Amino acid sequence: MGSLGLLRGLFLALLGAFVSTQFVPPYTEDCRNGMYPPNGPTFRGNVTWYTVNLDLPPRQRWTQVISDKKTELGAMIQVIKDFANAFVPSGKLIELVDKDLPLILDTLPSPFNEEMKGIADASGLPLGEVILFNVFYEVFTACTSLIAEDTSGNLYHGRNLDFGLFLGWDMKNKSWAVTERLRPLVVNLDFQRNKKTIFKSTNFAGYVGMLTGIKPNTFTLTMNERFSLDGGFIGILEWILGRRDGVWMSFLTRSVLENATSYDDAKNQLSKTKMLAPAYFILGGNRSGQGCVITRSRRASLDIWEIDLERGRWYVLETNYDHWKEPLFLDDRRTPAMKCMNQTTQAKIAPATIYNVLSTKPVLNKLTTYTTLMDVSKGKLESYIRECPDPCMPW
Repeated sequence: MGSLGLLRGLFLALLGAFVSTQFVPPYTEDCRNGMYPPNGPTFRGNVTWYTVNLDLPPRQRWTQVISDKKTELGAMIQVIKDFANAFVPSGKLIELVDKDLPLILDTLPSPFNEEMKGIADASGLPLGEVILFNVFYEVFTACTSLIAEDTSGNLYHGRNLDFGLFLGWDMKNKSWAVTERLRPLVVNLDFQRNKKTIFKSTNFAGYVGMLTGIKPNTFTLTMNERFSLDGGFIGILEWILGRRDGVWMSFLTRSVLENATSYDDAKNQLSKTKMLAPAYFILGGNRSGQGCVITRSRRASLDIWEIDLERGRWYVLETNYDHWKEPLFLDDRRTPAMKCMNQTTQAKIAPATIYNVLSTKPVLNKLTTYTTLMDVSKGKLESYIRECPDPCMPW
């Protein structure tokens, strides 16, 4: 599993001591039904749409989004700073971020470096802190993603984005500080060129990479973190020290969404490009059988697990563990998710029933910030900010 996975396991084991025994993993609930359209205590709100005009200079593309969300972005970054200062009370760590992190900006590829400068301009936040916010997702994202094909050959892609583990568990309110601050930053983005949609994404305001997106009528893409000893921290350190033959994971996903012309093209780029961090790429196409999980190390593709109707595999589902290995006992979202998919059956699979699966605890948990559903044939992306009311697992 690697050191990050072991650290996660140790942390969850310790955290379990604070959780009522009736909720100790593998706590699950019956598969949910009737959750769509979103309603009730698990639904915190719809996600606002913004247009990102790719014809504008990179420094101006995010002005409207950040103008609307700069208060929320400032609150999010303050939580990160508070967390850092808890480890280095002198404030030296944040001083280092503000002073030295901007020095790496010019080493980052265009247009991402210029877009971060524009975000700093529009928000009034120090450039180093904007960079830190963007680096965070290379190493801290946990999720559930799935692609399913119905009996007519239509492909649907759903995901829960979970974020904030290790980052400020509030015992009194039973919530994660970073997760709580991220929810108000969730936005839907329509990236356009010449007033035509190139791709759509669910994102966090202030973050220039992509974790969830659709290229209408072509493919859908999500990214899940993969725990590894040779992980994102190592890749970032190598980049700072001058080894820059890898690509930042979230920059790669955005580039693929913007530039890849087909499912096969996207699959090739996601499989072969060297990266700073290991990852799982969950990729769906627009034709029967086009759905896969690409398991990546930083340097190579380790496995491509595909929908295979002839073998009865009408969906693929990924959390944060290699599909050929057992998930960590304390963090098994895969088993209940697959149980609910199998109970749903291929004949009844649709965005509404996928939402039910993603609303079933512990697939839905205290870390879940949003749920996104994508229908590639309709070019449709819909997202909802989520809440997991008690009783609910912290992860």
